[in-house]
Amino acid sequence: MLKLTKEQINEIYQELDCGLLCFFNPETGEIKSLPDFDSNPYAEEEMWEEEIKEIESNSEKYLEFEKMSSRDSFRMMEDFVDEVKDEKIQDLLADGLGRPRPFHNFKFVIDNAGEYRDKWFEFKEKRYCEWIEEQIEGFNNTIDEDDED
Repeated sequence: MLKLTKEQINEIYQELDCGLLCFFNPETGEIKSLPDFDSNPYAEEEMWEEEIKEIESNSEKYLEFEKMSSRDSFRMMEDFVDEVKDEKIQDLLADGLGRPRPFHNFKFVIDNAGEYRDKWFEFKEKRYCEWIEEQIEGFNNTIDEDDED
């Protein structure tokens, strides 16, 4: 049964939030991260050669954690807006989400929302860690199914 510490889950969150691909080796407890070279053409693969080689040559030992989809990230922002008590900020955030470039608009408003900026980051971290815990549960279900075969 796969079990990660809160620190490991938080580290995975931080890596995914930075736009990195994140891999976990259950045997060693080691977390490895790589840039997503498909979506970041400026990332230099040479700098990551050692990690790439390790993950590719031992791919069966690593589990890859997925980042949230745009749809899930958008839902998370909507859920946060529902929790905002300040009606003015709530209206600005909701309006921003309803316009073109909702992620950009949300970031602009939240970056200028005083205490709600910190509340957003706390909310996002909690929700993202729950997302990671769901993936751990999915890995455990897969492991259980493999054991039955």
